Amino acid sequence: MSRRAVTASITALVASSLVFTSASAVADPPQEQWRSYWVDSFRDSIYTPENVDKLVEDARAINANVLIVQVGRWMDCFCNRSSFPRTHVPIDADFDPLDDVIEKAHAAGIEVHAWVNATPAWNLATPPENPEHIFHTNGHDVDGWDNWLNVRVDGEQTVGANLRNIDPANPAAVDYVVEGIASIVREYDVDGINLDYIRYPDGNTANYQSDWGYTAASIDRFQAATGRGDIPEPTDAEFSDWRREQVTGFTRKIFLTMYDVDPQAALSINGITYWFGPQTEGGWEATRAYSEVMQDWKAWLEEGIIDVNVAMNYKAETDEGDRIQMYDEWNEVLKDWQADRFSVVGPALYLNTVEDSLRQARRALEPSADGNTVVGWSGYSYATPSNASGSPEQADAERERLAHGLTAEDPSGAEPLFAQPAAVPEMTWKTEPEHGHIAGELITRDGAALDQVSVSATNLRTGAKAAGRVSDGSGWFGFVNLEPGRWLVSIELPRGVVGQPVDVVEVAAGEIVTADFAPLVRPGRP
Repeated sequence: MSRRAVTASITALVASSLVFTSASAVADPPQEQWRSYWVDSFRDSIYTPENVDKLVEDARAINANVLIVQVGRWMDCFCNRSSFPRTHVPIDADFDPLDDVIEKAHAAGIEVHAWVNATPAWNLATPPENPEHIFHTNGHDVDGWDNWLNVRVDGEQTVGANLRNIDPANPAAVDYVVEGIASIVREYDVDGINLDYIRYPDGNTANYQSDWGYTAASIDRFQAATGRGDIPEPTDAEFSDWRREQVTGFTRKIFLTMYDVDPQAALSINGITYWFGPQTEGGWEATRAYSEVMQDWKAWLEEGIIDVNVAMNYKAETDEGDRIQMYDEWNEVLKDWQADRFSVVGPALYLNTVEDSLRQARRALEPSADGNTVVGWSGYSYATPSNASGSPEQADAERERLAHGLTAEDPSGAEPLFAQPAAVPEMTWKTEPEHGHIAGELITRDGAALDQVSVSATNLRTGAKAAGRVSDGSGWFGFVNLEPGRWLVSIELPRGVVGQPVDVVEVAAGEIVTADFAPLVRPGRP
């Protein structure tokens, strides 16, 4: 069932649930509000058909309309038809969890967004058994650029005991993940992809700085881009900006690659909201999301390279440690910074009682001081619906209490938040697009990628210019949300490369056009 069919199904459910006070009463239009659970695959929520049946039943109990289901955990997949290897978890080889979730959720009018961890590569002391897993092919035992695992300034490649992460500055690693995500969108009728860990790792020696990014590929590329010959400190502003752009470029590439496969599939990310909000920290650039893990989700919304920011606003509802202030500060900017895209507040159910989670949900959905609201709520997580979910039996009981509070009887006495079904808000920029996109690759005739080449695009009618792009380590570049019409795409040819430095393309609404600069030649090369 397609996204449009799911939306129609939800609309029908909403219409059927309306109560009329008289024969002449006119029904209100269907309510639109994103309501989801994050469904992690560390627990057995999708391991069997029976698990999936229960998941969908429990989602319906809260009138959810989206399930964010973790299928890509450690460069693998809880599915059978992606370019990622199948998960190491010993589930029936003939069972495809993602297929089953899609079939059953769509039948219930619920969208499925495949949750993929963008950078974690492995998180167990025992290596994966599959010899083709990147842990073996591009992990600790491989040197130079072929080692994709991020390196901390002290030489470590792990966070804590086990967690390894790929480096967003390694071109081959990025392309591996981009293709893995594209393969899921190609092979499965997902309504979207949800990216987690689209950032630099935790495990830093101090807050507000990243100690990561010291791989051979990262330092080589940074030095080539800046002309510097030193190894930068973690606090180096130029290095931080460069690393931040690697994550942004990674995200842009995923967005446009997905769009090329299925323009209707939504790209969401799990946005970081560490510690206090920008109100206390002194602006967005002073927050830990921006300065420590290099995740500039505010700019991603503004550029339009993500459709939804499902923000992980994980705070305990307690006065101790100013957690309530932190939660409310982030909610305020999430409501006000949507930039014609969507923000969803994702509270931590596992940190709170059911009653506190209901209070947090109500505040999350209230208007900001400027009158703005987020489009919805996502609870983390389905498996741990409260801080009293110590066993499966306790989790089931707490999930029932949460469902009752959300749909039937709120302890505050207010109208329950999710008393009626709702449709997922329409992403009109996808269903009725007014802008188009440009992508391209800068590859020489001998197969070399031209890295960090400046690229700009100019509208030949209005003179509007899109600048500030550079090609990535694979020679790829992209522009999003351009006005339809003829655009002049220009590149700054590197020294020693000859070719035509401009191309004229026709941008059409809802489409990606390719800017072609072939052939690019390095004299003396075949």
